Amino acid sequence: MPSEPLSRESEEFLSWLAVERGRSINTITSYRRDLRAYEAVLARRGTSVTAATPEDVVAYAEGVRATGSSPATLARALSVVRGLHRFLLDEQLAAGDPTADMAGPSLPGRLPKALSESEVDRLLAAASGDTPIARRDRALLEVLYATGGRISEVVGLDLADLAPGDGMLRLYGKGSKERLVPLGRCAAEAMERWLAPEGRGALVPKQWRRRGDAEAVFLNARGGRLGRQGAFGVVRTRAGQAGLEVKVSPHVLRHSCATHMLARGADVRVVQELLGHASVTTTQLYTKVTTEHLRGAYEAAHPRASGPSEQAEPIGPRRI
Repeated sequence: MPSEPLSRESEEFLSWLAVERGRSINTITSYRRDLRAYEAVLARRGTSVTAATPEDVVAYAEGVRATGSSPATLARALSVVRGLHRFLLDEQLAAGDPTADMAGPSLPGRLPKALSESEVDRLLAAASGDTPIARRDRALLEVLYATGGRISEVVGLDLADLAPGDGMLRLYGKGSKERLVPLGRCAAEAMERWLAPEGRGALVPKQWRRRGDAEAVFLNARGGRLGRQGAFGVVRTRAGQAGLEVKVSPHVLRHSCATHMLARGADVRVVQELLGHASVTTTQLYTKVTTEHLRGAYEAAHPRASGPSEQAEPIGPRRI
C-alpha cells in the first residue's frame, strides 16, 4: 500500500533541511518516516501540524514509547517534531510551538564500543587473500579503521577522491562537507592491491549498469558500486571469520579508530577533524573510553591500587 503523503508544511520543512541545512538523503528519509507517524497521530486526534497542542505531542510520544522503542529512538523522533514546530513558527506558518516547554527524555550515558587493537588485527587478518573479493574486503576494512570514516562516506568514494601520492583521500561527510584525511601506510598498501588489475579490475563489468558506478572505488561482485548493506555484510562476515564474539559493524571501526588514537596520545581536536565531528563535545566521548582503559590498566598493574588494605609500617626511627 502506498504511504500517506505528508502535509505541505512538513514537506517544506524537509526541503529546508535538505537545501538550507545540507542534510543527507538518509537523514531526510528517516525524518520523513518520523513525520509520517507524527501526522498519523495528529489525524486520529482531528488536528494538524499547524494546530497541534502540547497534549498532541505528548500523545505521539506515548505512542512511540508504547511500541517498545529505545530512549534514543524516542529522543530522535521528538527532535524531528521539535525541529518541525520551530520551523513553522519561524516561517510564520503556525501561531505557536507546542514543544517549547517540553523536556526531552533523558538518555543513559552510553560509551562508544571499540575493539581492542589485537581484535582489529584479527579482523583485518580475516580478510587476507589474493582474490578480488579478499583484496576489496581488506582495503575496505583498512580504510574504515585508518580514517574513522562513516560507512556512507567510504562506500561513496570515487576514484577522483584518491590522491595516492599524497597518502590522502577526500571524504564527504554530513551536509556534503568535504574533508581530507590521511590514509596511513597499511591502508594505502591495501588500496594499492585492490586498485590493481587483479583486484578492482577483475570486477569491472563489460558495461556499467548505473551512472557513477564506473567511478566507484569499491565494487560489489556484480561490478556495481558497493552499497551500505554490502559493506555491513563484509564487516560482519569477516568478524565472524575472525572469531570475534562482540557485535562488529563499520561504526565500531570508527569508534575503534578514535579510541586507539586518543589512547596513544592524539590531540582531541585532531581526532575531531579526522572524524568530521561538528563539535568537539562529540569527540570527547572517546576520551571517557580511554580514561576507563587507563583506570583499568592502573588498577591491574599498580601494587597499591586495589586489594585489601594493609597496615602501613610507621615511618620514623626503628626501635631496637
